Amino acid sequence: MTENPVHPARSDAQSWTGAAAILFDLDGVLTPTAVVHEHAWQELFDGFLRSAPDAQPYRGSDYFDHIDGKPRFDGVRDFLASRNIVLPEGPLDDDPGNDTVHGLGNRKNKVFNDIVAAGGVRPYEGSVRFIDAALARGLKLAVVSSSRNAPAVLKAAGLSGHFPVVVDGTVAVAEGLPGKPSPATYEYAARLLGLPSEACVVVEDAVSGVQAGSAGTFHSVIGVDRGAGRQTLLDAGASLVVDDLAELL
Repeated sequence: MTENPVHPARSDAQSWTGAAAILFDLDGVLTPTAVVHEHAWQELFDGFLRSAPDAQPYRGSDYFDHIDGKPRFDGVRDFLASRNIVLPEGPLDDDPGNDTVHGLGNRKNKVFNDIVAAGGVRPYEGSVRFIDAALARGLKLAVVSSSRNAPAVLKAAGLSGHFPVVVDGTVAVAEGLPGKPSPATYEYAARLLGLPSEACVVVEDAVSGVQAGSAGTFHSVIGVDRGAGRQTLLDAGASLVVDDLAELL
């Protein structure tokens, strides 16, 4: 694993030179759906905390501190823990109206899907250019997302055809893989591509995702700063950080 350099002003093609594959996070890296997730989480917890008046209200920073990049139910648990709130787990398919860990997670998912269905998904232009450049070089591509909605988001964004391998939250549960910040889902994607981790670049915008890449033996970890903060991503283990993937071309 390379040490974290000071972020260069120039494009850093070396960050993916010699790699055989790019493993992309989805929300916030390929599509602006991270913003939709933020809104959905805020709507969820603003409503829930009305019944817990002694708890601190939801803040925008809570998304990055407790939720971003994690499997949905882990995000619920970690946010509730930050407010010293303990709820029963409930069944995995619990009704979204129930105040359980799984009920709240399913409520958030419904809010997210309603927003996506109403507005559609347009991928980041710079990310599409980077995908095209990677394919032109003959690199293999995969998406590794904690979200169980990844296939639907990729389809809505018109990107499904570029990614023969998608490791999402549903796959992680089926395979018994721990979520980010564990590197397990990224390592599994590399295996599905038939490649060693050392040949794969991880691209992430979330601290937990960068930590996942840094915890493995990957070629490099490219951080995309969509709000977490450049230095925060470097401190989490990113090899370098860009504001847009087009900077790497």
